[in-house]
Amino acid sequence: MNVRGWQQPLWTRRWPTWLVLAIARLEPLGNLPAPGTWGSAAGLAWVVGAFWWPQLGPGCSVALILASNYFSVAVCGEAEIRLGKTDPGEVNLDEFMAMPVCFLGASRLLAIAPAWAVLLAGFAVFRFFDIAKPLGISRLQALPGGWGVVIDDLAAAVATCATLHGAVWLWSLR
Repeated sequence: MNVRGWQQPLWTRRWPTWLVLAIARLEPLGNLPAPGTWGSAAGLAWVVGAFWWPQLGPGCSVALILASNYFSVAVCGEAEIRLGKTDPGEVNLDEFMAMPVCFLGASRLLAIAPAWAVLLAGFAVFRFFDIAKPLGISRLQALPGGWGVVIDDLAAAVATCATLHGAVWLWSLR
């Protein structure tokens, strides 16, 4: 998919390769079996530490999500270039940065379940959507550079968020 305006950010070009790859792989997690799962698990700590514990307002949360995912686009795209691979499996920064999107509106989720259950459910549903890539999510990987690496994970996270909130809605009907 060749889409105008989806240019790979260039500001990571001057970074040393070891730094780009260490960040993109969440070293040492990118070297473990199932690196996407490990990146997602680490993303749960990112959710709790950066979003729940300080209790950011919705505006700050969205700003942090947008900024962190733009950072991820730049780093993951540069890692693709340095590794010579499209969406390399060992790059898991994209899963890490997408996890907060799964829990947007978490106060509604926490009204019916303890935090550990919400986090576990979000993790499991996100891994399903990230691996299976239904609903056209797989087509997003065709976007150029880091955009294709990151946006499919963001779409999986949006699908996860919708699924969790749909489950809360269904639960409220009983």
